[in-house]
Amino acid sequence: MLSQLDTRTRIGRLPDSFYRRVSPQALTDPYLVAFSPAMAELFDIDPQLFRQQHLIDLLSGNATPDDSDPIAMIYSGHQFGVYVPQLGDGRALTIGEIGDREGARWEVQLKGAGLTPFSRMGDGRAVLRSTVREFLASEAVAALGIPTTRALCVTGSEDPVYRERPETAAVLTRVAPSHLRFGNFEVFFYRQQYAELKILADFIIAEFYPDCAEAANPYLELLRAVIERTAALIASWQLVGFTHGVLNSDNMSILGLTIDYGPYGFLDTFRSAFVCNHSDGQGRYAYDQQPRIGLFNLSCLAQAMLPLIDGDSGEAAAEQAKQLLADYQPAYLAYYHQGMADKLGLKAFQEGDEDLVGRLLALMEGRVDYTLFFRALCDSADLDRLRDMFVDRDAFDDWFDDFGARLEREQPDAEARRSQMLATNPKYILRNYLAQQAIAAAEQGDYSEIETLDKLLQKPFDEQAEFEPYAQPPPEWAQHIELSCSS
Repeated sequence: MLSQLDTRTRIGRLPDSFYRRVSPQALTDPYLVAFSPAMAELFDIDPQLFRQQHLIDLLSGNATPDDSDPIAMIYSGHQFGVYVPQLGDGRALTIGEIGDREGARWEVQLKGAGLTPFSRMGDGRAVLRSTVREFLASEAVAALGIPTTRALCVTGSEDPVYRERPETAAVLTRVAPSHLRFGNFEVFFYRQQYAELKILADFIIAEFYPDCAEAANPYLELLRAVIERTAALIASWQLVGFTHGVLNSDNMSILGLTIDYGPYGFLDTFRSAFVCNHSDGQGRYAYDQQPRIGLFNLSCLAQAMLPLIDGDSGEAAAEQAKQLLADYQPAYLAYYHQGMADKLGLKAFQEGDEDLVGRLLALMEGRVDYTLFFRALCDSADLDRLRDMFVDRDAFDDWFDDFGARLEREQPDAEARRSQMLATNPKYILRNYLAQQAIAAAEQGDYSEIETLDKLLQKPFDEQAEFEPYAQPPPEWAQHIELSCSS
């Protein structure tokens, strides 16, 4: 990988006002914790290289190429609805870019590599616990077909890091076409640095949204494209029961990727108001609030882009942005409805289906495992198994009769319907207790469960009989797992 890493990054060609140059801080005796075979294959990296100390040193920040020039990006954002004027990469450094097999370029970041000018009161470090969680989630979410940053590897050290308790340090090497966020726009808007705002937007259009350059108003078209991608992203989260946990505007990717995994969680029992972050006492970022928060964050982005959309008339620009934002909810619902049709084995979402879905989710509320039910529904001939999941069996029978009638009206091929549902409803998800078990073992120096979970979650829709225990409902103790932003 040393020979493949290009230290001359695209983002590093922007003016110095977009970042600060900073060197990573070395860890004591770093070692390999885990790597992603899928990403190693994508980048044509020999898996054996991850066992070699020179690569471990590079990916822990202990060594840098001679021409390396790591950078930490500046941004701001709305955190829990309140604007914070300056945030930035407080513990992440972009050290270069690497090309994949198809010729695409990916930024390489070290997360947890030490202090940056944006660390504020933090120490610039990440702990093993949170790093393992992000590693597993990145790869699991990608395998579900959801856009996300990816994880290449995790390195660790016995150096102490203090959070709620003393923990050990770790560094996550994560990759993405870009790690730019809504907050990268916000910081220059609120500082009234409109020249930088234009440079940023032009860079994003040129590198990632080239079709926007052909539009009459490229910046308006960029906003439209980001709104569309964000609507699709959040719909994909809702469909698999994924809750991000900290949907601040600085945690929203300009490319529509899932980014910054903190106190995330997949639904076990379906609870529409599920909150996975115990720091979120008001439930702002609950599962059922994610679509609404997506619109709030897009509104923050739209406001930041107003000087670009119409430099001569702010009022006209605001009206144009408002019209685009009005398209978000219909776009989100279109993606969600089609995804739910796929989960139910329907060809298309039709009038009356919203009521059918609403009734089902109401029956599931607080009682039925979200993933297990939809997987079981793929073999709906086993009606007894489905009925046993519900307390009110009569109400479920009524729903199932209406569901059967809906299928009959559409007259889909039964086998094709089953194949569609099996390819849409995962059997395996990264349940919190599974991640917790892997972390507990890793903290004792056993990393085998990380490898097992990564292998399992690469094929979430396959039966994988050897991993059947991982598809079971969570144990009772899993209800007491608490997650926070601390990492």
